[in-house]
Amino acid sequence: MADRLRPQRLGEVIGQEQVLGRDAPLGAMLEAGSLSSLILWGPPGVGKTTIARLLADAADLAFVQVSAIFTGVADLKKVFEAAKLRRGQGRATLLFVDEIHRFNKAQQDGFLPHMEDGTILLVGATTENPSFELNAALLSRAQVLVLERLDLSDLERLAQRAEKELGRALPLDGAARETLLEMADGDGRALLNLIEQVAAWKTDTRLGVEALTARLMKRAAKYDKSGEEHFNLISALHKSVRGSDPDAALYWLGRMLVGGEDPRYLARRITRMAVEDIGLADPQAQTICLHAWETYERLGSPEGDLALGQAVIYLALAPKSNAGYAAFKAALAEARKTGSEPPPKHILNAPTRLMKEQGYGKGYDYDHDAEDAFSGQNYFPETMKRPVYYTPVDRGHERELRKRVEFFSGLREKRRRGEGR
Repeated sequence: MADRLRPQRLGEVIGQEQVLGRDAPLGAMLEAGSLSSLILWGPPGVGKTTIARLLADAADLAFVQVSAIFTGVADLKKVFEAAKLRRGQGRATLLFVDEIHRFNKAQQDGFLPHMEDGTILLVGATTENPSFELNAALLSRAQVLVLERLDLSDLERLAQRAEKELGRALPLDGAARETLLEMADGDGRALLNLIEQVAAWKTDTRLGVEALTARLMKRAAKYDKSGEEHFNLISALHKSVRGSDPDAALYWLGRMLVGGEDPRYLARRITRMAVEDIGLADPQAQTICLHAWETYERLGSPEGDLALGQAVIYLALAPKSNAGYAAFKAALAEARKTGSEPPPKHILNAPTRLMKEQGYGKGYDYDHDAEDAFSGQNYFPETMKRPVYYTPVDRGHERELRKRVEFFSGLREKRRRGEGR
């Protein structure tokens, strides 16, 4: 059915208005009669191959399709030679390379001279982020267009087109029909495959959700534990926690667990969130995360997953502060710039007579002997102007730490002026 319903012109493509519309990149290129090499980046089943084929038709180019999975260097050489012959006869070639990210960097370089001399107009398709998977040289010669997963309204239009092709409506009630669209998970090809299965059922009654899900295996959620989707979802989880939204945080945690993510990776990242985004505003947050991690190690999945979920809820609702994180980064940056500066001699130990003669430890004030157990001495290198790294926020436990910082800062200034000694 996917082949029978393949659009015959670009105007029949469902979705992707952001690239196909009149004022969108492809629409503007075609209207100007100036098509450039392209990288079509998007999830499976959103029309990458179809768009490439229709672009060739619209621009009157010979369409040649290869797959990076099955094509070697010798095969590409033949493709380029044939394209050169075609060019000599006055016909340009649109070379569509599916899964282009599977070519290694050297193989990708092989396209460059043929793109530059006009032998081919390259249209590559990839489900992976081109920034990570494709050569900078290749990206500089091609425009990246992002194709989006089909939404429910797009999928409904596709379902109606399929029903017209079949000559009858699908035997589903409204709720079951919506469930069928959701099962496709934004993939038009997957939806058409599901529709073919449903259309083959011998039934005169409209089926509900329960009957539909009993007969159809739900499509596995799109998730690549080592690819961009992995980083997208952990970013969504982290930002939901930072944004104090426990419901969104639980959703993204669930998405990763359902997708097969290692819960130990999630436990580590959740603990990192406590350190980075809650910090000393709620020191208990780190303890909650570590206990959740330990609970998971003892229980495993699925029982231990609940502990991670509860930790995520706690973090999302905890007071937020990145003051400790920011202070630590600032101190590291300063340390890299002043890494050779020695500590002031008065805070150095002097275990030998020579070191004492050199002034090590001379003038050190033992804080416990001072009023308030605070001498106010300088502990930075003598050539450094005293910096301020840690600025507590006025939230959670850091309210109390802020009072302490201000107390010691004021007392330090008094000691500097020689007061209260």
